[in-house]
Amino acid sequence: MLNQPFQFGLGGVHLLTDAKTRSICAENPDGAKGGGAKAVPEGGAARMLGEGWKVRPCITLPKGETTVLADIAGAGVIQHIWITCAETAYRDCILRMYWDGEETPSVEVPLGDLFCCGHARRAKINSLPIAVNPSGGFNSYWPMPFRNGARITVENQRWEDIGGFFYQITWAETAVPVEAAYLHAQWRRSMGTREVPEHVILDGIEGKGQYVGTYLAWTQLSDGWWGEGEIKFFLDGDADNPTICGTGTEDYFGGAWGFGDTFSTPFLGYPLWERVEGQVPKHGLYRWHVMDPIRFDKDLRVTIQELGWWPNGIYQPLTDDIASVGYWYQAEPHAAFPAMAAPHERWSR
Repeated sequence: MLNQPFQFGLGGVHLLTDAKTRSICAENPDGAKGGGAKAVPEGGAARMLGEGWKVRPCITLPKGETTVLADIAGAGVIQHIWITCAETAYRDCILRMYWDGEETPSVEVPLGDLFCCGHARRAKINSLPIAVNPSGGFNSYWPMPFRNGARITVENQRWEDIGGFFYQITWAETAVPVEAAYLHAQWRRSMGTREVPEHVILDGIEGKGQYVGTYLAWTQLSDGWWGEGEIKFFLDGDADNPTICGTGTEDYFGGAWGFGDTFSTPFLGYPLWERVEGQVPKHGLYRWHVMDPIRFDKDLRVTIQELGWWPNGIYQPLTDDIASVGYWYQAEPHAAFPAMAAPHERWSR
């Protein structure tokens, strides 16, 4: 039986365990017991109150540098991450997570996209594992177990310092059951072609695991309806034909008949639908496979088609600009990720 820190929802909140709660923020950078609120004011808003008050609530991310947000020893599970910062950081900062001393990250995603805020824009997300609240409060409740340490970094690839970066990372020091897998997330961006109107969400995933979520930041470069394409899951040696095949983009994200409105629910949503005069339309969509994880034993590939309509009622191959995050859990080691796109290839504004 899984121990309480791994139980989802309210079912285990009343159970006592030996787990120890720890939390990292700018006021307690290593999360040490009794280590919070030690900064001494040197001027600023707390200068008349002194130590123990709100002295160091945030940090600055220096341009071109990687900042370590958390470097945790031992075993445990990260239970909540909260971050807020300026929108300029959303695509220009890369969040990476490393489990058990691995050399390459298991999570490597532009900051905003990991929290369903692609296009370097804020969106309100009212889902269970990810919540984004006014104005730009990022929250993650994905369980993130580790057995021999966890390291979380953020790299500022912008040409200027980014000030006012606030964060809180809360975890339980606890034993990790043998069946617990590691969280992974990967970002990709592509433009479809008339010959291959398809975006690859994940490819080359090797090992045993389960796919748990999709986020798309879809930039529409053609007029009219854009969501006829099917999502496809190629599992465990599938070649030309997938084991799991959707029936349309809005269908996969839990809508129907072209959406017609935005929505945000615990497991799926279409929170962003932006059409500004003089700009191309932008869409944000998420689908969490919390209740219906897609399990694989050896390998995984995930794609989504880009299809609209020609005036004669024939499917039109689209050349839209799509960025995605695929979320999954798997046993380590994981296969190498593709190289992260350069900043100028990630800009959306």
